[in-house]
Amino acid sequence: MAKKNTDKVVFHQIKVLDAGAKGVSVAKAPDGKIIFISNVVPGDVVDVQTFKKRKAFYEGKAIKFHEFSEHRVTAVCEHFGVCGGCKWQNMNYSQQLFYKQNEVKSHLQRIGKVKLPEFEPILASEKQFFYRNKMEFSFSDSRWLTFDEIESLNEFSDRNALGFHIPKMWDKILDIKKCHLQEDPSNAIRNEIKKFALEHGLTFFSPRNQQGLLRTMMIRTASTGEIMVLIQFFEDDKSKRELLLNHIATTFPQITSLQYVVNSKQNDTIYDQNIILFKGREYILENMEGLSFSINAKSFYQTNSDQAYELYKITRDFAGLTGSEIVYDLYTGTGTIAQFVSKNAKKVIGVESVPEAIIDAKANAKRNGITNCEFFVGDMKVVFNDTFISQHGNPDVIITDPPRDGMHATVIEQILKIAPKRIVYVSCNSATQARDLALMDEKYTVVKVRPVDMFPQTHHVENVVLLEKR
Repeated sequence: MAKKNTDKVVFHQIKVLDAGAKGVSVAKAPDGKIIFISNVVPGDVVDVQTFKKRKAFYEGKAIKFHEFSEHRVTAVCEHFGVCGGCKWQNMNYSQQLFYKQNEVKSHLQRIGKVKLPEFEPILASEKQFFYRNKMEFSFSDSRWLTFDEIESLNEFSDRNALGFHIPKMWDKILDIKKCHLQEDPSNAIRNEIKKFALEHGLTFFSPRNQQGLLRTMMIRTASTGEIMVLIQFFEDDKSKRELLLNHIATTFPQITSLQYVVNSKQNDTIYDQNIILFKGREYILENMEGLSFSINAKSFYQTNSDQAYELYKITRDFAGLTGSEIVYDLYTGTGTIAQFVSKNAKKVIGVESVPEAIIDAKANAKRNGITNCEFFVGDMKVVFNDTFISQHGNPDVIITDPPRDGMHATVIEQILKIAPKRIVYVSCNSATQARDLALMDEKYTVVKVRPVDMFPQTHHVENVVLLEKR
């Protein structure tokens, strides 16, 4: 039964049925429409206050719990429910894995509509917290107030924050005391920087007024123990900048790379900015199976180092290399997969659109003494043409790890034209992967599927598919 609540609707004693996309859960309203609910787990029985109504669905929030799901656990983070990350922290880990595997299977069946083998079980992450090697935090003079603070009607002078954007709030930052995603000394570094900035009157960025000294902070860590810290300043104040950076260097001597950027443009992306080294070296090193990869401030590297190793092992296993194959690694990034499989291949050709990534890939190959990998920069749908293939040889195996949008139709057409024996498709978005599998179904059979959990406590999942020529 439902009752009106101003212009909204309250549904009573609704059982949550399933986990949906983007970390929300799914229930069904009495009128048959789907309800997407943000603060529940499957199995909960709740009263739901809707705040958005569409033709086919509602969006809402649980306002009263009648029964708790057997899969519900207590979130460990004090910021859970307000912070936009770790939306599944209130669901036990085995159930998270269940829904991730189900999502992959649903996408491949519903969107791909291809014949599928029996799925291999999703590969769990050994670490369920403190697994990320890269975190980005924002400074703001507009701290997000908690519900209790707002209800108190008090005036708050301490509005400075260093933390994460509130979902869908571009100008509001949740102040983070402890994040459970990155190992120490990440929390210690962030908290000390905030403390020092407040004590010395260093201003926090105002996104509305476009002013303030401190803008963002990035911390990168590696399994080798090396650490990178990058501070982004909005204003160019040398004395205050050096005051902070010297304090960071003195307080945390274990930092391998301390860098900064002065960015006064409207957006805070650093990829078009000049990054300046303050102390140490310009990169940190990550090791994987005897290979060494340099990671600079602009590098892309899988953000779960331990699980990236497992992902790459599955990719190499699916490729089934014997040492005689020509392998193309499409969307190679910094060439990590290419170099990881190179010892089992005759030659590996990596292609990537980001010039800085290819510079990193070549430097890493040289550092690792790898001579059978070549890397090329360019837009995949333009570079990956007949001339390129005639120059470098027809591939026996293609490994492809595209961005979330999947592969361009032109790239798929070229793959079908050159028809390698095997394709290993690594994806962070099984929906677009499924779409691409359907386009290749005329010539390829899906032989193996293995989801990999790279991001515990979230709905995100990687998936690896092996296709073989019919």
